[in-house]
Amino acid sequence: MTTLDDTPVTPAPGRFAAFLRPRVGGLPRTFWVLWAGMLLNRLGTMVEPFLGLYLTTTRGLSLAQAGAVMAVLGAGSLGGQIAGGALADRLGRRATLTLATVGTGAAMLALGYAQGIAAIVVAALVLGLLLDMYRPASQAMVADIISPAERPRAFGLLFWAVNLGWAVAMVLGGTLAQRGFLWLFWIDALTCAAFGLLVWRAVPETRTRDVRARRAAGFRRVLGDRVMVGYVLITLVYTFVLMQGMTTMPLAMKEEGLGPQSYGLAIAANGVLIIIVQPLVNAWLARRDHSLVMVAGFALVGIGYGLTSLASSLAAYTATILVWTLGEIMAASVLQAVVADLAPADLRGRYGGLYGVAWSGGFLLAPLGGTQLLGAGGAAALWLSCAGLALAAAAAQFALAPAIRRRRAAALKTPFSSE
Repeated sequence: MTTLDDTPVTPAPGRFAAFLRPRVGGLPRTFWVLWAGMLLNRLGTMVEPFLGLYLTTTRGLSLAQAGAVMAVLGAGSLGGQIAGGALADRLGRRATLTLATVGTGAAMLALGYAQGIAAIVVAALVLGLLLDMYRPASQAMVADIISPAERPRAFGLLFWAVNLGWAVAMVLGGTLAQRGFLWLFWIDALTCAAFGLLVWRAVPETRTRDVRARRAAGFRRVLGDRVMVGYVLITLVYTFVLMQGMTTMPLAMKEEGLGPQSYGLAIAANGVLIIIVQPLVNAWLARRDHSLVMVAGFALVGIGYGLTSLASSLAAYTATILVWTLGEIMAASVLQAVVADLAPADLRGRYGGLYGVAWSGGFLLAPLGGTQLLGAGGAAALWLSCAGLALAAAAAQFALAPAIRRRRAAALKTPFSSE
C-alpha cells in the first residue's frame, strides 16, 4: 500500500509485530507454558490478602492470634524456600514444582476447613512450607532454558504475569469473600494444583544431563559465595522497604483519616502502573547494566517512600506510590537475572532458594519493623527510615556492581545449551 506520493505505508499489523518481537519474541514454548501457569496461579491467589480478615471474622480469632498465625505462615515460607531450592537441584525442577503446587492446594483446603487455634496453626505452618517452595524450581527452570542474554526479558515477563494475575485476584477475591471465604480457599487450591499439573504434563525436566550426573553440593557452597550473600542481604533490605506499602501503609493512612477504601484505591495505582509500563520498558532495561538499573530502582523506591512522609491526602499517597512503583519496575527487570548469572548450573535451585529467603524474610520483617517505627516516631519516622534504608541498599549495590559485572561477563562467554 502507498500514499498519493508513492511513500510506502507499513500495515498496522506489521508495526504491531515489530513492537512485540523484541519484547516477547524468541522465547521457547516451555517458557510460555511456565508463564501461563504462573499467571493462572496468581489469578487464584485470593487467600493471603484476606487471611487476616478471615481469621478474625469467620474463625473468631483475636488480632494477636491472627497475627501469630500469619507469622507462622511467613516462617514456614522461609523454610519452604530453602527446601524448594535443595529439592530443585536433587529431584529436579519439574517434580519439585509439581509437588509444591499440588501440595499447596491440599494445604490451602486444610487451612480453610481447620477449626480451633491449634489446627489452624498447624495448617498454616504446612501451607507456609509449601506455598513458596515452587519458586526456586521455577527460577532454575528459566535459567536452564533461557540464555543469559535473554533472561532479564524472560524474568520481566514473569513479573508482569504475576502482577496481572494479582490485580485480577484482588478484585475477584473481594467480591467472592462477600459470598463466603471458603470460595477463596477452593479457587486458590484449584489454581495451585492446575499450575503444577500443567507443568507436569507440558514441561520436560530442564536440568541438563551433565548437571543431573553431578552430585550437587549443599548450601555451604552457596553461603561461601560472598557476592551472592551480599546480594541477598541487599535484596532483604530492599524487600523490607518495598513491603511497607503492603503492610504498614494502610495503618499510616488510617492515622491521616484515610480508611481501607482509600488505601485500596491508592495501592491499585501500583498494579495498574506495572501492567501498563513494565512491558514497554522491560526489553530496554534488560540491555542496560544490571547493577546500575538496580541502583536507580532502589534509589527511586527510597525517594518515593521518603516523599510519603509529606503525604496526607489520597492524591498525595497515590502520587508517591507511583514514584516508588517506577523504581520497583526498574529493579524487578533484572533482580532474578542476576541470581541466574551468579548460580552454577548444578546449584541454581539452591541459589534461587537463598534469594527467596530475602523476599520471605523481608515480607516477615516488614510489618514487625514497620509497625515499631510507626508506633515509636509516627509516619514521618517510618517513611524517612525507609528512604534511608533504600538509599543504603542502592549504595551497597553500587559497591557490589563490579563483581556482578564480572560474573555476568563470564556467564555470557560460557557456551549455553538447554538440550
